[in-house]
Amino acid sequence: MSNFLYDYFLPEKNLAKKPAVPRDYSRLFIYDTKEDQIIFDRFYNLSKHLPQKSFLVLNETKVIPARVILKKEKGGKVVVLFLVNEMEEKNKIKIIVDRKIKVGEKLFFKTGDLVEVIFQEKNIFLVKFDFSKEKLFSLLENEGVMPVPLYLKKTPLSNKKLKEKYQTVFFKKEDKKLASVAAPTASLHFTNRVLKKLKQKGIKRYFINLYVGMGTFAPVTEENLKTKKLHQEYYQVDGQVWQKILSEKKQGKKLVAVGTTVVRTLESFIRLKTKDNKTKLYQTDLFIFPPFQFQMVDILLTNFHLPKSSLMMLVEAFLQFKGAKRHLIDLYNLAIKNDFRFYSFGDAMLII
Repeated sequence: MSNFLYDYFLPEKNLAKKPAVPRDYSRLFIYDTKEDQIIFDRFYNLSKHLPQKSFLVLNETKVIPARVILKKEKGGKVVVLFLVNEMEEKNKIKIIVDRKIKVGEKLFFKTGDLVEVIFQEKNIFLVKFDFSKEKLFSLLENEGVMPVPLYLKKTPLSNKKLKEKYQTVFFKKEDKKLASVAAPTASLHFTNRVLKKLKQKGIKRYFINLYVGMGTFAPVTEENLKTKKLHQEYYQVDGQVWQKILSEKKQGKKLVAVGTTVVRTLESFIRLKTKDNKTKLYQTDLFIFPPFQFQMVDILLTNFHLPKSSLMMLVEAFLQFKGAKRHLIDLYNLAIKNDFRFYSFGDAMLII
């Protein structure tokens, strides 16, 4: 992996500690790869920059306040992140903690409900509980805080505000299967006003679900590069929605992927070559890096990502696939120079 392509210096002033108000006032960096033209605008004008014959695919996953302080049996507290995006069994779940705990220890919610540590692998622990998954989600909603990335630790937003701001306006409220521990950040810019403008232009939207994990923010390792695989994430595509997406593509409409999670979902699902139209839960370890032959995505809407991350590699792969004259790092340096705000609460980039 060439550091030249994926490393850059971000001044402190360019790190967004809170979102734009209203959220569609965030800035929009538009790069037309065919014309090699760059335009700066605001997100509320998104519909102006999308072709008439295009449609959106968005991730409707729900982020839940999965970071919570639990009490230890013999005194003391521990900050626990419940990995609600990869819950395989109904009464067992993986967690990450901020200090040492042992297998056999019990950790208590304020209500007295507890989880028991039954296994450890490096910094990940497996815990079991004797209540329903719905109750676990309810406990987290009541006692937890939003699991924002570490670089947002100094955000001025209260937990109540974070619950609102670190969530899309169209998230799926009743999702009993899984949830996310990170937001699909490109979707955070959308407001009902933006969605209305898109509808008025005749641009349809479809929803898929990828349950975002902490692996999204993890730096790329030698192991990832060697195996050409990335952290696993669960995703779900409704059978009827998939048929509609394929139909739109056949009509020659351009698919606008809102965020890297949507890209990963669509490019994983098309490669399954499944004829099954039932809605199921799938897992993907797809690692998108240059060169990559995109089969679904025509236009990408994304945020500005962390240096040396898999997300940067995905966007660079898309630029190269589109035959862009510039590398992502050139666009990022231009964005920094023009005071664009970076990361989860930052501004957006549209690659056409």
